[in-house]
Amino acid sequence: MKSALSLAREEVKRLKPCVHGGEVWDVVNKTGLSREDVLDFSSNINPLGPSQKAIESIKSNFGQIPFYPDPDSTALREAIAHHFKGINRRNVIVGNGSTELIYLFADVFMDKGDVALIPAPTFSEYERAAKKAGARPKHIKLSPSFQVEPAIFMREMRGAKVVFLCNPNNPTSILTSRTALLEIIEKALEENTLVFLDEDFTEFVDEEKRFSFIGEVERYPNLFVLRSFTKFFGLTGLRAGYGIASEEIIKILSTTKTPWNVNCLAQVATVAALDDEEHSNRTSELVKGERTFLARELSGISVFKVYPADANFFFIGIRQSGFTAAQLKEKLLEYGVLIRDCTSFAGIDEYYIRVAVKTRRENEKLLEALKKILGKDGDSSKRR
Repeated sequence: MKSALSLAREEVKRLKPCVHGGEVWDVVNKTGLSREDVLDFSSNINPLGPSQKAIESIKSNFGQIPFYPDPDSTALREAIAHHFKGINRRNVIVGNGSTELIYLFADVFMDKGDVALIPAPTFSEYERAAKKAGARPKHIKLSPSFQVEPAIFMREMRGAKVVFLCNPNNPTSILTSRTALLEIIEKALEENTLVFLDEDFTEFVDEEKRFSFIGEVERYPNLFVLRSFTKFFGLTGLRAGYGIASEEIIKILSTTKTPWNVNCLAQVATVAALDDEEHSNRTSELVKGERTFLARELSGISVFKVYPADANFFFIGIRQSGFTAAQLKEKLLEYGVLIRDCTSFAGIDEYYIRVAVKTRRENEKLLEALKKILGKDGDSSKRR
């Protein structure tokens, strides 16, 4: 028999392993540290963890485990539609994490040779999903201040099948204006181009700046909006995400998705999480306060260039520190602190890191470790 590799599709053979934050288990295995000894600033998750109502819902539904889950996640889709109003469950699809929906969307709508416009830098799974489907990713470099420039996207739109956008963007934490996104979406509609808009971090944006295109999906039949229960709701290990779009888009995606893709405990926990307004409000207040605190303290490190953050994480240029991102990551691990080395993101070099907003005690430990490595005022000449 031929080797299995020779039998695989060419698109799959060309894929490279993907790098993500949250690699705590890898760190534990390599360093011998316990899971509890690692402060994970590399993954941008709710610092309060999941809603207690969600946890109680899981406990009270253990009896469902012997049975197949609802393959259509009907109760959850109803809860999502009720949460946003103006849509119905036929506008909603649920996935095993939002990443499953990225790949499902690409598999359904992209074919060999199709072009996908993707900002650089942004979340790497858009590129991988396009490549896996046989499509050709075309990176659109962000401005020097890492802003989306609508004119460039609109100029490159002709002949493109899909535009992928993340708002606020990952890893930059920068929010693109509603006006700028609207220009891109409307131009895409003219060009028969689909727009995949990832709003996974939207709930972390301050209320006065926050907006969503969820209520616009029937007006724009080319638009798909992605959301997650991983980030703001903290149900990371349960793997649940959802997409909202026109009924036509949702129907074809639902026909082709994997059966029973969302387990029974994830379905009940996410319904409970959506309903827990008190936990959501506490999360928003904490993130807003700690983001302000971290912005001030990180900006006080003279060798850091800290970019404005709209989500629950900071994008930081460290070129003047004397360290690459990989080197600084290794130094911080000596203090039990894990950050995201952003080198794997397209469009940037090895001098950028990403750190999440966590609780005050955890944030202070991050700052203490950085000052020990870089010197009290961040002067790289004092780091040794």
